[in-house]
Amino acid sequence: MRSIYFDHSGTTPVHPAVAEEMYKYLTGDNFGNPSSVHHFGLQICKKVTEARDKVAQALGANTREIVFTSGGTESDNLAIHGAAHTNKKWGNHIITSAVEHHAVLNTVKALGKEGFDITILPVDKYGMVSVDDVAAAITDKTILITIMHANNEVGTINPIAEIGKLARERKIIFHVDAVQSFGKIPVNVDDLGVNLLSLSGHKIYGPKGTGVLYIRKGTRWRQTLLHGGSQEHLCRAGTENIPGIMGFAKAVELVMENREAESARLMVLRDKLIREVTAIDHVTLTGHPTQRLPNHASFLFKYIEGESMLLGLDMKGIAASTGSACTSGSLEPSHVLLAMGIKHEDAHGSLRITLGKDNTEDDVDYFLEVIKPIVEKLRAMSPLKD
Repeated sequence: MRSIYFDHSGTTPVHPAVAEEMYKYLTGDNFGNPSSVHHFGLQICKKVTEARDKVAQALGANTREIVFTSGGTESDNLAIHGAAHTNKKWGNHIITSAVEHHAVLNTVKALGKEGFDITILPVDKYGMVSVDDVAAAITDKTILITIMHANNEVGTINPIAEIGKLARERKIIFHVDAVQSFGKIPVNVDDLGVNLLSLSGHKIYGPKGTGVLYIRKGTRWRQTLLHGGSQEHLCRAGTENIPGIMGFAKAVELVMENREAESARLMVLRDKLIREVTAIDHVTLTGHPTQRLPNHASFLFKYIEGESMLLGLDMKGIAASTGSACTSGSLEPSHVLLAMGIKHEDAHGSLRITLGKDNTEDDVDYFLEVIKPIVEKLRAMSPLKD
């Protein structure tokens, strides 16, 4: 039986070159603590600086603006808590959107319970945030705007550069979750106008448990989650995860080398998927038709459950997802789809196909071959169809 992986927005396999790089720091003399002043520590400190510089170059940032974390969730939490608590004497208003990843949305809601004033913006039918809505929501108490670059569930790309320009003009701190976009489309911190930006290693063929928070020099921000030593420029206490950091930097290097060509290749496969799948009766595309990630195709299949489709696909050797991987175990429909105005019963019929470096046109053809009979079988059994 074939084994095809179509869930790269959930996680990606570790690139062999990344695993090889990490292994160097799990064996031999590369075990030093970078805070130590002896040669074991100093040689590792140098390597961490080199890794930090690779990430900074990829983002158009300064090396000292890069903070290594345990992943996108920690980076989002650090960014939002740090900005909110540092700036609360100037204001208590935070703006976000209804389709953010739960690492952002739940963090902002938690701050609301602490007394911060929260505005959760609506989105259009494509899941896109309006710049005009952001502008209208700003008050003289607004201290933070946090909007994702690209949505993990429907692939829509937000107008981040325009929102960043607005935030700069109003002198408001701007945080962007770029976990899904980095490595697929350009992510330059100056072009986007961000103060804070979150990345995750396991979305770019790096190791799980690794991430980055970019903190623009001069941003009013302080560490609030971890207290301890002076690691990561006093931004994140705790001895660094050296194998993870080196693996993350190697993943960044590899994904940046081939980003444009790979994105163009995946876009062809994505468009074929969208064209053929939406030709099936009662199937619609979710997310923006053009302003979407190059590897991302997401759909609604009326009258059937997404979970049932996943089981059928898995029996044919295809791994896909329905909604977000972080909430796929829940019986509740996607908060993203509901925010887009999709009916509760229809939102249960979502299917997300996210392509990666090892996927081929043959994989796509096989999926198209098996999805139609799966849909026909499930609809024949569905009480909703009548």
